[in-house]
Amino acid sequence: MTAAYLVLDMQNDLVHTDGPNGKSPLGQEVAARGVLARTAQAIARARQAGLRIGFVRLGFSADYRECPVNSPVFGGVAKAGLFRQGAWGAQIHETLDVRPEDIQVVKHRVSPFYGTALEMQLRALAVRRIYCSGVSTQAVVQALVREAHDRDFEVVVLEDCCAAHSAEEHANSIGSLRRFCQVTRLDELCFE
Repeated sequence: MTAAYLVLDMQNDLVHTDGPNGKSPLGQEVAARGVLARTAQAIARARQAGLRIGFVRLGFSADYRECPVNSPVFGGVAKAGLFRQGAWGAQIHETLDVRPEDIQVVKHRVSPFYGTALEMQLRALAVRRIYCSGVSTQAVVQALVREAHDRDFEVVVLEDCCAAHSAEEHANSIGSLRRFCQVTRLDELCFE
């Protein structure tokens, strides 16, 4: 079965210690859980197993024309200057091995499928199983899992490569996802 490992929203504005969320509850959870180091290990192991690697990230034009101003999630993004395409904050964290041949998806909403070419890229590569991880568990990870499930992909979440704004929020999100996917940890995983 053809598989891909999708790394979700692991960009500087969200996970870098020098970024705007570095000292936030999300940044603290990313650090405490060792998410960056584990994700780097997962990428290396997935590449070694022959999987396609993909990076999904938030990105808005310089004028934020795609950003919904009334959204509880994105309403303050433009004012804060977050996720601007081409800027440091929108780049994938430097410790993660991004290569030119990797799948690249820039999204403007929580879901990696909404308004993007993600499904088209996966279908063109004959991908049937998606391994995924990222931040935050309650947002992009949940959105990807649920939508991939409804598009008939098999999904595996690397639980210890994910983080939310609190340990409780992460645990609740993982608990609700178990109905839609397989949940595993990196040290238990055999990419296939």
